[in-house]
Amino acid sequence: MSIREITAGDLALLLERGVAVIDVREPDEYREGHVPGAISVPLGLVPESVELFRKPVSVYVVCQTGGRSMRACEFLHDAGVTNVINVAGGTMGFAALGNPLAVGDQA
Repeated sequence: MSIREITAGDLALLLERGVAVIDVREPDEYREGHVPGAISVPLGLVPESVELFRKPVSVYVVCQTGGRSMRACEFLHDAGVTNVINVAGGTMGFAALGNPLAVGDQA
């Protein structure tokens, strides 16, 4: 199994195109700061939310640093969802590059 992966810097460039981003961190982490436009689907809810990831376009999966998002991508890939791409470095890497984070419950 080979999970596709991009860097947080790559994601910053892709956001200008309006790509689909799903944040698999816990709700409190998401509220504290997330990639603008990302929707929240906590890792524990991924198994019952598979259809949210199954899209005709690539879905970029992000967490804090890239570990949980990779686990989500592996689970989804095993479930037949192969359009997911892990964001290495995660939200912390995205913010460390000087990119602004959105705060609160809204994407």
